Amino acid sequence: MILKRKLVISDIHGCYEEFNELLALVKYNPSEDRLILLGDYIDRGLKSKEVVEQVKALHEEWGVITLKGNHDQMFLDSLDNQDDSTFLYNGGLDTINSYCGVNWFEDGFTMNRFQEAKQFIQKHYGHHIDFLKSLSYYHEDDEYIYVHAGLNPLYENWKEQPKDNFLWTRDVFLNNPTLVDKTVIFGHTPTINMQETEDIWFTGDKIGIDGGCCFGLQLNCLEINDEDGYKQYYVESKNKRRK
Repeated sequence: MILKRKLVISDIHGCYEEFNELLALVKYNPSEDRLILLGDYIDRGLKSKEVVEQVKALHEEWGVITLKGNHDQMFLDSLDNQDDSTFLYNGGLDTINSYCGVNWFEDGFTMNRFQEAKQFIQKHYGHHIDFLKSLSYYHEDDEYIYVHAGLNPLYENWKEQPKDNFLWTRDVFLNNPTLVDKTVIFGHTPTINMQETEDIWFTGDKIGIDGGCCFGLQLNCLEINDEDGYKQYYVESKNKRRK
């Protein structure tokens, strides 16, 4: 297979329609393009289940690169009864509704009903759980390092940083130069927090691509090709300016 382009997308967050609209906009051709997804497939958007199912299929059929995000890990931690509060506080209820139906809590939210929801997901969607557990923390090629959140410059060998750093790091990564000779492409931090727009953020050694779709902004795609360098694409959120 001769690859013509690299297409990088991050932080889909259950925004299933926007994801597919973006793939159509960039004319994604799985036999010619290398699609790289930087994690956070779930939470906050309305169709986490559908996004995970599609991403899993793309990975298995076409070898799409699928990295893990902090929201994906929070979901797994909650299913293992390690930390329910962080998952629920960060949009996890939308994921539960996606998997179990919007009427699951029709009589009101209770922790007992929440535990039943997790048992339902474990029983019926074990293949999704196994897929999310299998996700890589980073991907590297000759020119770029792809990661969900970033690299901690306090570690001389970035591959030895704690796994949580790949998923959660922010200020120490954003405010300091990296120690690598490759450009780091990342999501996690909405670009509007680093500039005045939700477009892709370019700086000397980093490229941030999270357009904040789940917050009512946009879903971005970075195209990398040998002829033109970088191209940017985006679709607007179907739920404009969601808070």
